[in-house]
Amino acid sequence: MKTINDVVCFLKKAGTYYLATDDEGQPRVRPFGTAHIFEGKLYIQTGKKKDVSKQLHKNPRFEICAFLDGKWLRLSGEAVEDDRRIARESMLNAYPDLRRMYDEDDGNTEVFYVRNGKASFSSFTAPTESINL
Repeated sequence: MKTINDVVCFLKKAGTYYLATDDEGQPRVRPFGTAHIFEGKLYIQTGKKKDVSKQLHKNPRFEICAFLDGKWLRLSGEAVEDDRRIARESMLNAYPDLRRMYDEDDGNTEVFYVRNGKASFSSFTAPTESINL
């Protein structure tokens, strides 16, 4: 049975995943790379100045897709901003290279956790495995 750790491990091993949001009815997809467990929840990070942040605040529903070694992961849910400094700091400590662009106190760094998440692991050769986050 898959767990939240399997989801994060897959995303980290893939290196890049693709996050889809809604922009006034137009899907928008872009590469992302952060996946972090904090307080038992899956978190991602972006900057408040970016369109993706504005889109997630307007419509928090998203979907992520990642591909690795003939398998893919799809994760959907709602992105909920966690505006606590400790949450931003935890993310930046997990991804120290981000500190070249972000700081937990810069007013721009933003982290979201996944609420009502559903992850599906699929391939052409095995049955799909799904979990709720």
